Amino acid sequence: MSVVSGAPFKGSTVAVRMTGISKRFGAVAANADVDLCVRAATVHGIVGENGAGKSTLLSVLYGFYQADSGAIEVFGHPATIRNADDAIAQGIGMVHQHFMLVDTLTALENVMLGAEPHWLLQRADRQVRAKLETLMQATGLHVKLDSLVADLPVGDRQRLEILKTLYRGAKILILDEPTAVLTPQETEQLFEVLRLLRKQGTTVLLITHKLKEVMRLCDHVTVMRAGRVVDELPIAQASIESLAEAMVGRKVHIGRVEADAKTAGPVLLQAKGVIVKDAMHVVRLAGLNLALRAGEIVGVAGVSGNGQSELLDVLSGLLQPTEGHLNLGGRDFDATHWLDPQTARELGLAHVPEDRHARAMVMDFPAWESAALGYDGLPEYSTLGWLAQDHMRQATADMMERFDVRPRDVELVSSKFSGGNQQKLVLARELGQAPKVLLVGQPTRGVDIGAIEFIYSQLRAMRDAGCAVLVVSSELDEILALSDRVIVMNQGRVTGELAVGDCTESGLGMLMVGEGE
Repeated sequence: MSVVSGAPFKGSTVAVRMTGISKRFGAVAANADVDLCVRAATVHGIVGENGAGKSTLLSVLYGFYQADSGAIEVFGHPATIRNADDAIAQGIGMVHQHFMLVDTLTALENVMLGAEPHWLLQRADRQVRAKLETLMQATGLHVKLDSLVADLPVGDRQRLEILKTLYRGAKILILDEPTAVLTPQETEQLFEVLRLLRKQGTTVLLITHKLKEVMRLCDHVTVMRAGRVVDELPIAQASIESLAEAMVGRKVHIGRVEADAKTAGPVLLQAKGVIVKDAMHVVRLAGLNLALRAGEIVGVAGVSGNGQSELLDVLSGLLQPTEGHLNLGGRDFDATHWLDPQTARELGLAHVPEDRHARAMVMDFPAWESAALGYDGLPEYSTLGWLAQDHMRQATADMMERFDVRPRDVELVSSKFSGGNQQKLVLARELGQAPKVLLVGQPTRGVDIGAIEFIYSQLRAMRDAGCAVLVVSSELDEILALSDRVIVMNQGRVTGELAVGDCTESGLGMLMVGEGE
């Protein structure tokens, strides 16, 4: 593919032109002399591996960062963007991957917050409501304005974020991983809205790692690698395979790999009638039953917040249920005497948590300490209560080599590794003890396509070695690529269980919202 970065679009208005943008963080060049040209009233995809510089580039456009060098033009005019207020004044809005909403305020109040048109709140309320109702009618972004954000479904929160930017006059809309927490149906609804906005003249810049969505939605795509633009082309000239290869510099495969036909082995973990209630007595798991067999990957699909996190916590011993029974490694547990994490490890259960920062690593620890968390009591890691630090460092170096963790620096602070390399280090730690049962939450969240390919291969290898693997993921493509059997959760219940060959995205999507059980 030829590099045409920054090339003008003949016969069309350019909404954004960024020229020679460079941005360093210490010794790291996040952007190195980057050119970007985005045509008005189009959807323009920005793709690349973790650390490729795409988020940094658009953070410069939105005023979160100041470029060390380079220039920005918005609709043909030079623009100085020092902060988000400057960006909004230029007609640029941004919807973040993690929504910037106040749960205890209504949808209307969230839009008004910081942008009240009048000091009398009643008058401001009427003015904002009238403008929003006009916007909702024009764009199809319908939201219940008087509902608390905490009570809104995820898809409605996404629409509300977009409404916020349009209310503030955005003509250029930056979306960062907008479909990460949406069902297939919600994703399609979002795409219809974005197509309508494009038709109405809005320019959309889309950061995403989902290349299938880039091919479906975008008009043009820019590929970044190691802080530079390596390709920029019309979507009609691109393919998923070519974009993936441009992103990582080699051919990759992350689709489904058919396993050798074989019958799953014996049940290694069985949970029956598990009920979990939170501190407010809200039911999070409602009588859940689950069996994990040797030599099988079971995928758990569902919109985030429907009991998947509680399922992982209960099975790993981090959470005691209100009711229920569990058998692991031939031992029985009930709600009064539940499994604990140390016993789980002793019985051959390993756990890769959903939130690697909060649950899997201590971000201020060097890599060799994070690589030993939970296993520091192993004989090879301690002698008479004293940590065998040299051995732990060597073991971490071996893990880094085996799992291609970069950089291979055992003393580097955990927070300094990219998300993909943090995840590989956690996987190396948990898989290194050859567990019989492996629980994995969001295995590739925030991970680039090259690391995704590697992680998938490791999970399949565990299955083929006879491990029972449970994968919780909000990515349907991931569930379908990895699983032999799929269960779907909604509001703490299993709404469906299917062999992967019987699954379709639309069918799973219906089960994810509690329909078609």
